[in-house]
Amino acid sequence: MKPIKISIIGAGSSTFAIGMVRDICLTPSLEGSTIHFMDINQERLDNVHALCTKYAEERGVKLDLKKTLDRRECLEGADFVINTALTAGYGRMREGWEIAMKHGYKLGGSYHILYDEAFWINYYQLKFFESLTEDILDICPDAWHLMLANPVITGVTHVMRKYPQAKVVGLCHGYVDTYNVAKALGLEKKDITYQVTGVNHHLWLTDFYYKGEDAFPLLDKWIEEKSEAFWAAGGENWPFTPKRIDLYKKHGVFAIGDTASWSSASWPWWYHTDEAEERRWSENPMGVWNRFFDNLSDSMGQLQRAIEDPSVKVTELFPPVLTDELMIPLIESIACDIPRVFVVNTLNSGNYVPGIPTDFQVEVSALCSKRGIQPISNKGLPKPIVAHILRDRVAPIELELEAFNKGSRDMLLELVLTDKWSGSAAQANAFLDEILALPYHRDMAEHYR
Repeated sequence: MKPIKISIIGAGSSTFAIGMVRDICLTPSLEGSTIHFMDINQERLDNVHALCTKYAEERGVKLDLKKTLDRRECLEGADFVINTALTAGYGRMREGWEIAMKHGYKLGGSYHILYDEAFWINYYQLKFFESLTEDILDICPDAWHLMLANPVITGVTHVMRKYPQAKVVGLCHGYVDTYNVAKALGLEKKDITYQVTGVNHHLWLTDFYYKGEDAFPLLDKWIEEKSEAFWAAGGENWPFTPKRIDLYKKHGVFAIGDTASWSSASWPWWYHTDEAEERRWSENPMGVWNRFFDNLSDSMGQLQRAIEDPSVKVTELFPPVLTDELMIPLIESIACDIPRVFVVNTLNSGNYVPGIPTDFQVEVSALCSKRGIQPISNKGLPKPIVAHILRDRVAPIELELEAFNKGSRDMLLELVLTDKWSGSAAQANAFLDEILALPYHRDMAEHYR
């Protein structure tokens, strides 16, 4: 097979990059490929390139690893473009959160405010997605654009509507949580099959089989016999949090990945009305977010030592075991025509998830090969879950995209007003004014008139 080129835009995350290069090193059919890293931060870019070069050398795998600050240069000749960029950064997100909390907003279903898909982050991401897609169509129009950068749900919806000729697919590792469920029940990963469906960060396990038999009764038995003792023991209760089990009892499908988690706006809000209610459900989303930010710094320090100290082997920090990430297996399936089924994010154009608009993003299984990405229809979700998705995900995102496309502050205000914690138009207006008044949001303030 002719060697391929993979361009990584926003390559400054060392942990992500080394995981991807590790998977490439463990995929013999992709040896000899060109991996072109691009980031706007020279120091991060140099570190990623050095770390990945060291890993490939330790593994004895031939890869052509390049780096550049120039996005268009990176895209030249690309077969696959992996987009991981967060253009506004966590600092701006957290400052916005502080302003939001001052105005009475809180975690608990706040998808567009107290979340990493806050509207003041999404604005820059959507502009970036447009610019990147236009560059891809100009420079490497046959390349697949693998969108990993959030907001995947809004980005896939917007980009695939606006640029129907582009080859775009969104990827998220939320489906991997199914294996956590299996492990918690004592089931071998190799013996399970499953179906997950929904929209990004609102994903549900609808079918679950162990050695060909329905595995949900095993979960029911665990709940009946072991759940109370498990929760009473304290400590880490993932993936069987009390909130998730409660939702499963009500709806008969199991929340997977970020769904109903601190990492997906701590939906739904009624488990987070106050501290007492959060304690009742063993929820502490802000505490987990703070640990997440702390861990970012800790992991960077460890990787920096691996770059600077010749005695530290990167392959010991990252043993040669395939990750559960989809990018490289998906690329291999398309490039080498090895048909496989993966969980992807795409438009619901074939009514793959009944009840979700056909021009809106869905997360579904798809057959992937040289023929492209072919989504597979499924039986869908319980009507109450669809109703929640329409209210809490589809409706606000449609308002956000309308505001973005028209540059409408009034529509942006309506988006803020959809938040559970908006008590009045005056509160929402004051919050929005303060966000737009931040010096680094001048461009956004000019856009939303």
